Amino acid sequence: MNRNCNRPAATIVAFFLMTACTDEQVEDSMTESEADSSPNVTGTDATTEMGDTSETMSGENPFLVESPLYLQYPPFDRIDDSHYLPAFETGMAEHLAEIDAIVNQDEAPTVENTLVPMELSGQILNRVSRVFFGLMSAHTNDEMQAIEVEIAPQLSEHRDRILLNGALFDRVKTLYDNREGLGLDPESLRLVEETHRDFVRAGAELSEEQKVRLRAINTELAELETEFSQNVLNEVNAMYTVVDTREELAGLTEAQIEGAADEAESRDLPGQYVIPMVNTTQQPLMAALENRDLRERMLAASMSRGNRGGDYDNREVLSLTATLRAERAALLGYESHADYILDNQTAKTVAAVNERLASLTPPSVANAEREAADLQAMIEAEGGDFELAAWDWDFYTDKVRRERFQFDASQLKPYLEMNSVLENGVFYAATQIFGITFQERFDLPVYQEDVRVFEVFDHDGSTLSLFIFDPYARESKRGGAWMNAYVSQSHLENKLPVVANHLNIPEPPEGEPTLMTFYEVITTFHEFGHALHGMFSNVTYPSFAGTSVPRDFVEYPSQVNEMWATWPEVLANYALHYETGEPMPQDLLDRVLAAEQFNQGYATTEYLAASITDQALHQLPADQVPSADELMQFEADALATAGADLATVPPRYRLTYFSHIMGGYSAGYYSYIWSEVLDADSVEWFKENGGMTRENGQHFRDTLLSRGGAEEALSQFRNFAGREPNVEPLLERRGLN
Repeated sequence: MNRNCNRPAATIVAFFLMTACTDEQVEDSMTESEADSSPNVTGTDATTEMGDTSETMSGENPFLVESPLYLQYPPFDRIDDSHYLPAFETGMAEHLAEIDAIVNQDEAPTVENTLVPMELSGQILNRVSRVFFGLMSAHTNDEMQAIEVEIAPQLSEHRDRILLNGALFDRVKTLYDNREGLGLDPESLRLVEETHRDFVRAGAELSEEQKVRLRAINTELAELETEFSQNVLNEVNAMYTVVDTREELAGLTEAQIEGAADEAESRDLPGQYVIPMVNTTQQPLMAALENRDLRERMLAASMSRGNRGGDYDNREVLSLTATLRAERAALLGYESHADYILDNQTAKTVAAVNERLASLTPPSVANAEREAADLQAMIEAEGGDFELAAWDWDFYTDKVRRERFQFDASQLKPYLEMNSVLENGVFYAATQIFGITFQERFDLPVYQEDVRVFEVFDHDGSTLSLFIFDPYARESKRGGAWMNAYVSQSHLENKLPVVANHLNIPEPPEGEPTLMTFYEVITTFHEFGHALHGMFSNVTYPSFAGTSVPRDFVEYPSQVNEMWATWPEVLANYALHYETGEPMPQDLLDRVLAAEQFNQGYATTEYLAASITDQALHQLPADQVPSADELMQFEADALATAGADLATVPPRYRLTYFSHIMGGYSAGYYSYIWSEVLDADSVEWFKENGGMTRENGQHFRDTLLSRGGAEEALSQFRNFAGREPNVEPLLERRGLN
């Protein structure tokens, strides 16, 4: 599912990898401890720039000081593109000076004189990084993309100057070696252990010669990862489908046809129609388009992204990236990049991930093949004389759904108006479960006119957070859906969170309501689950705030929140006809719920196919990484070897537009299914314990949602559920048992 973007935070500088999440990424202004994390960790020897920079910034650059707005909400109305580079330069220089002060003190290291000032360091860099990388995803432009290209390698170098600082590591190691005798509280003890782990994983114990090579690799990776991500965005914007006649759009609604005409006008193609592309391989409108040739054309274009030649071809970029990641892993003592990544996740080993994917693939493929047979039967029943193809799947799936469950997507959309989904669904569920309430704010600036801001109040009436809701797709926004944190909670800094959800719902023609698909509704609940993880954070150290948890755990709370989208009490409250206010008819509601397992073979197989290719590429040593010319054949061979090479079920993402593996999910796309084991088991826990009650919500909040990275991830699950995770609920949910 095209959902969130969140990346685990590195305990040492929680601002280092601010969002670059893709699609599902989890998206807390995320940071992660992986050395390759993202193009967003960038750096420069900023100390040489201070003379000019401070003059440029004097009194005018809003990043120089804390925002004066409520909860330090970013002053979007005062931020100009010209502010970013000077703020990055000044921020890095300030940060390095703060690190030097820690290193050069005479006192023996303590948590208070070493780790606490490290946690508090880099405030300017933190502020500019969170806003810049947040808007790079949500509302970018050519100037910002140019800045990203320039700043990415600088921030990578900056990160290395801190994590490879031998004198700083000596202080951290002294604390680590003596940690048991320091009398620390549990969170401070974890900070010592995780900070030491981050330094070691970043290469602090390497020789000086090895560190030189590591720095070079990290800098080159920052450049390549930025190039890949920008290629994906530029390619998806360039590869829209042009349609000449209205007749070719048969099957679409009037509003969708009008939207395609407006899109063509905006691209100087008057009298024609344009269908923009989205991130995933399959394109949503193909479920409705009756013109088979048009569907085939759209899918062919989608699958050619990044591997068709031209300016945005990603094959060479990805081959070099995978090679350098593998070399770095070997330098750090790991057999592959996947081994390096998984060592810091709850999965721990390549073998564990391979076993999980291998156990799920055969039943998923078998389910998909049964579904394909049903679709083929529908084709033949209608007199079709062709074999089912990948571009037919969604179209005929919708037909089979209509026949089997007596409803289709067009029947649902009038009951899924966006404001009702948000306020009567997402917010209503949160109020029922957690006691929190919402009030829209119109006095805080936004970066785009469609963005909305809400103040969130806790069950006792105190302010909990600010929540930014950015629902609509636009050319300046990357595809997918994600959560981002502009301010993270921390008792040390006395900060409350400012979190955002970003979706890509097509904006309707002016004056028309925003009617959502059921998929978009589920995504909205999912992303808000990430937001709750950020809002409920209750930790001392900023490095542990919110979604600062392992990548294969971060999706779990957001997946749990999806259950409320179909919880009868919640669904009945928001599924109201946008014109009449009438609730969705009970029989239609019942059919929607009955169809929850429908098409799960396809959905699971396309997801597993992408997970398999991610692992296959990142489990290779450097000398076995495929070249640019070999990359697509490698992808095909990996799927065939795993038994996941169904022609009718292409991977959810092909390698050349697989943004996740550049935005924090490299060797980590398996995380969704891994987290779903915990999610499905937790749904059973709620059902067994009385469902939607305040007591259950408070227990989930206290044991898990509030803990962030301050406790080991699976311990949080055990504290919540009172047991080890059970895979059976997942198998039942997906029809794999």
